[in-house]
Amino acid sequence: MKTLKGPGIFLAQFMGDAPFDTLENACKWMADAGYKGVQLPSDNPVVMDLKLAAESQDYCDDLKGRIAECGLEITELSTHIQGQLVAVHPAYDTAFDAFAPEHLHGKPTDRQEWAVQQVKYAATASRRLGLDRSVSFPGALVWPYMYPWPQRPAGLVEEGFAELARRWRPILDHYEDEGVDVCYEIHPGEDLHDGVTFERFLAEVDNHPRCNILYDPSHFVLQQLDYLAFIDHYHDRIKMFHVKDAEFRPNGKSGIYGGYQSWVDRPGRFRSLGDGQVDFKGIFSKLAAYDFDGWAVVEWECALKHNQDGAREGAQFVNDHIIRVTDKAFDDFAGGKADKETNRKMLGLS
Repeated sequence: MKTLKGPGIFLAQFMGDAPFDTLENACKWMADAGYKGVQLPSDNPVVMDLKLAAESQDYCDDLKGRIAECGLEITELSTHIQGQLVAVHPAYDTAFDAFAPEHLHGKPTDRQEWAVQQVKYAATASRRLGLDRSVSFPGALVWPYMYPWPQRPAGLVEEGFAELARRWRPILDHYEDEGVDVCYEIHPGEDLHDGVTFERFLAEVDNHPRCNILYDPSHFVLQQLDYLAFIDHYHDRIKMFHVKDAEFRPNGKSGIYGGYQSWVDRPGRFRSLGDGQVDFKGIFSKLAAYDFDGWAVVEWECALKHNQDGAREGAQFVNDHIIRVTDKAFDDFAGGKADKETNRKMLGLS
């Protein structure tokens, strides 16, 4: 068995005002809070220049060195924002323009080409940084028809997933060339939002070895999906882990869909670690038993608690849950030397 690495933390929700106004300041703060690694949002120019990272080993060595001087290492790169733009349903074109450079606004084809290149850059940059996995969103073409009225026509879902696979297959092949896994965050709003949809996509890309999963139990709580059984089903594809808590408190007025309410008022909402309902002891136990060898990365998203408090508490929370796996069985002391003849004698076969 293997011991999980951590704690790490995803910087996307922190970068902005001081003390998270520069990469160095953010890393120093996180190191002081008890973190050992940082997951980098590759779309944020304050954090990194993704294109330059793909082109220059010197830049990557410098980036790793700057973070190491703060007492941390890079856990993975994120292309959530760019990956989302690989597949956008026209209903969301205007909203998702905000994820792309201004000169691409109103140009969905050009925007998609830019996104594909960005995600490919992340594969090469990851390899230069010595990383073997990266997280992304897959985007969504079918999501508007998730709960349809009128009923969706026959073949719509199949064609949507076939097109999603056509767009991602060349990207996955590039990741294969670079020796890096794409770990899709299974997430509402994406066409890959549960186990069934992941399996559908995986079949469309012919079980591509680089098609893998970032596991985040908070999204399964909000869907009322068995997040522990999910690990049993997909542990061989789970290569990344976001440690994020959530709670689901149904009431007489709204449920899973949330009634278009703010996060504070929704029955399903994200919480800081330890404040929600996720059974993290069960999760960390299963991941240890299945030899998960990646990082436990905190993603702070909470409707109530300040992000700095959530981050400080999160580091200790992960430390308290990481299981240092044993290298011996607890009853080894009572065992004797084994050999074939002794075993046959004990079975009455000698």
